[in-house]
Amino acid sequence: MIAIGPFRQHVYHSLFDHHTPCARRFEALCGFLALLSVITIFFESGIGTTFRLSWIEWHFFVWLEAGFTFLFTLEYCLRVFSWPKPAKYVFGFWGIVDLVTILPLYVILLWPEIGLEYVFAWRALRVIRVLRILKLLRLMPALNGLWAAMVNSRHQLILFYSFIAIIMVIAGALMYGIEGPANGFTTLSTAVYWAIVTVTTVGYGDIAPHTPAGRIVASILILIGYSVIAIPTGIITSQMTSEIQKRRLARICPYCQQNGHDIMAKFCKSCGHPLKEEK
Repeated sequence: MIAIGPFRQHVYHSLFDHHTPCARRFEALCGFLALLSVITIFFESGIGTTFRLSWIEWHFFVWLEAGFTFLFTLEYCLRVFSWPKPAKYVFGFWGIVDLVTILPLYVILLWPEIGLEYVFAWRALRVIRVLRILKLLRLMPALNGLWAAMVNSRHQLILFYSFIAIIMVIAGALMYGIEGPANGFTTLSTAVYWAIVTVTTVGYGDIAPHTPAGRIVASILILIGYSVIAIPTGIITSQMTSEIQKRRLARICPYCQQNGHDIMAKFCKSCGHPLKEEK
């Protein structure tokens, strides 16, 4: 790690070292503010669409957003300032999330005509603000195990979903030929859309087969649909079990060299000495 000053070190440990109570409380506070901000955005969207708000009522939401933006901007600046390699944080996943979710208010302040003239742009900025919900992922370190399991099983998942995609195209082409435009299958893309909706057992009902042959194809797709849920779940669960087992074997007591401790264990099951905390 690059050498940084004592103050930056203190700020870094206060923000990023989750083994300290200060960092855990800070992350909990940021998560609470992010959740409160997203709830406010939903209220603003619902009330603003249903009722015609006065300028004073709109200003209440604007000031709330300004307060949230100020707090998240301060958090972002502190994180960039304390990180040993600021550029690495800025262009990393969390740096991009932190930056993107504070930009909407600044965009509206700098170019107010965007929000007034382009309704879609205003909605897009509102959606971007909702991405603050991603900040809650910082409070879920167990997701690292899930992510590792998905990365380790990526080849099997890619192979499985590629096979399913081929089945969707073939089924869509069959239904386009069997049912045709007269029964709603106007294009190949529409037929493939119907196949995807059917194989996921959603079945919106906007398009349905009317011929006996079409219903046979639909029945086969519905049966295939169960594997779409079961097979990926089995693959990821198997990898997660392997990942947990690896982490258990990696936890070795520094005194008696005993391994195989539970992930949440704090003391050695053999000699009783304290174990190093899981990172």
